[in-house]
Amino acid sequence: MKIEYRETTNDLRTRINIHQQYGGRDIDAWMLDLLRPKRGSRILDVGCGAGKQCFAFDTYLGGEASIVGGDVSDELLAQARRENARYGNRIAFRSLDFNRPFDWPEAEFDLISCCFAIYYAADPGRTFAEMHRVLKPGGRLFTTGPMPENKRLFYDVIVEATGRKIPPMPGSSRYGSEILEAMRRQFDSVEVHVFENPLTFPKVEPFLAYTRASLSEDRKLWGSFFHGNEDFEQVLKDIGAAAARRLERDGALVMTKVVGGFVAHKAAAGSPA
Repeated sequence: MKIEYRETTNDLRTRINIHQQYGGRDIDAWMLDLLRPKRGSRILDVGCGAGKQCFAFDTYLGGEASIVGGDVSDELLAQARRENARYGNRIAFRSLDFNRPFDWPEAEFDLISCCFAIYYAADPGRTFAEMHRVLKPGGRLFTTGPMPENKRLFYDVIVEATGRKIPPMPGSSRYGSEILEAMRRQFDSVEVHVFENPLTFPKVEPFLAYTRASLSEDRKLWGSFFHGNEDFEQVLKDIGAAAARRLERDGALVMTKVVGGFVAHKAAAGSPA
């Protein structure tokens, strides 16, 4: 399944900043509490984007870990490398396409993470096979992605404003089903954890900024909703009006992020097959 999609630096930064400003919980703190990685670990973050999870791991471990971040986007890797200077350039950022074989030998990493990316894999089973191969015996894979009930308000407002059917999203339509099943086939055991984070918008503008970053013309997933910039701006105007009506009625716009955190385990050396 080939998915034509590339996140842009500005869109990604906008959405991350809005999560941090308006969200009630910290997803990185949840991730670290769940995984509790150990000092001295060798960690690979696949689909690292601008390096957010890599820096979270590095801070948590006080710089006492070997961390590699890989992504297919040169633009996002450049941003990660600029930020890396603040961390003493301790993290290695490199080009990585998870649809191709990984350029590491077997049993290289203690922990692999793939946050909000794995559901764009063309063949999740093949990607998981590579992750399994480069994990050490007893190693873990951690992924995150949106569950089907994720950010219901966002979709409801768009439908109300446009009268159009929401196109299938690779995350919410694949992650809790196809992706989870592919992970279970490859690994010895998989734990499912759920993170809920309500984003409370007291006014329309930040909600609309989030929507713009999600629907922008750089995100081809929404291409059926608008044709050209003028149509795009009209769709945003209609969404803003629908959001304003809901805000007046409810007093706030509350959009809950519902994220699945899947922790897969590779059998330790000597464990029965």
